[in-house]
Amino acid sequence: MSKNIDWSNLGFGYIETEQRYVSNYKDGAWDDGTMSTDATVTISECACVLQYAQTCFEGLKAYTTEDGRVVCFRPDLNAQRMVDTCKRLEMPVFPVERFVDAVVQTVKANIDYVPPYGSGATLYIRPYMFGSNAVIGVSPAEEYQFRIFVTPVGPYFKGGAKPITIRVSDFDRAAPRGSGHIKAGLNYAMSLHAIVDAHNQGYAENMYLDPATRTKVEETGGANFIFITKDNKLVTPKSDSILPSITRRSLMVVAKEYLGMEVEHREVLLSEVKDFAECGLCGTAAVISPVGKIVDHGNEICFPSGMEEMGPVTKKLYDTLTGIQMGRIEAPEGWIKEIK
Repeated sequence: MSKNIDWSNLGFGYIETEQRYVSNYKDGAWDDGTMSTDATVTISECACVLQYAQTCFEGLKAYTTEDGRVVCFRPDLNAQRMVDTCKRLEMPVFPVERFVDAVVQTVKANIDYVPPYGSGATLYIRPYMFGSNAVIGVSPAEEYQFRIFVTPVGPYFKGGAKPITIRVSDFDRAAPRGSGHIKAGLNYAMSLHAIVDAHNQGYAENMYLDPATRTKVEETGGANFIFITKDNKLVTPKSDSILPSITRRSLMVVAKEYLGMEVEHREVLLSEVKDFAECGLCGTAAVISPVGKIVDHGNEICFPSGMEEMGPVTKKLYDTLTGIQMGRIEAPEGWIKEIK
């Protein structure tokens, strides 16, 4: 039975649910994993994660579809992205098939927290891993813990589909989400100062540029960019330091295969941003958040789509992708994992 929660008024915050998945790595192997009712993590004061930040995480969602099924969207890609991250960080790989199974177990164990269809809320799924044993010399941990918790959430940005204003940041990403071919979401702490400063200045997010030339668009602290040209092409910035967003990759398929659009994944110069018709930020949490204005050190770049509502092409992309996620539109093979 669904929990007595005001689903339509949920913010994007943490609500403790009943069970979480826990698996420990010791002596070169992962244990079988188990579900736990204990939301507390107990580790040494000298744990590697606390001393040298040896940790990584992923984020995905579970949805209730139009016909009442509970599904996840492309969890195998989150699993593979964590594999890539772990290899880069000298952490043991948690196998893709076990990752997906752990996601299914965790959602099933908290099924009453999956928001109903049409509520605008979803169940956010947070898999993460960290070095758990004591390490004082700079070296990888020998023991690790992999965990998954879930929490029901509302929209990531207040105002839903209303366009936001962002700024071109003076800050370089000291630890970009995809830095050095890590290709995953890690060390967001390095972006906290920049995002707090942006919020204090009245902006919703930062546009980060490449640190070498500061002429090319990269991403924001928590999302990839998408742009729509005036002749209705989808353009997404390309860089080795950009997180390989699952939402962005899915939107590229939706644009080409469902909407018949031309798609370009290439370097995007800051100087050409003014020529685009629409702009959006895409990611798991928000799906697509429209951008109405970018402020570059006092110079305002205002998109023709305006500040009142999502641009027409961005809206088609959003409606098609969420339609696939919610079961209103047939999904490409392998995109939807049903929780049974």
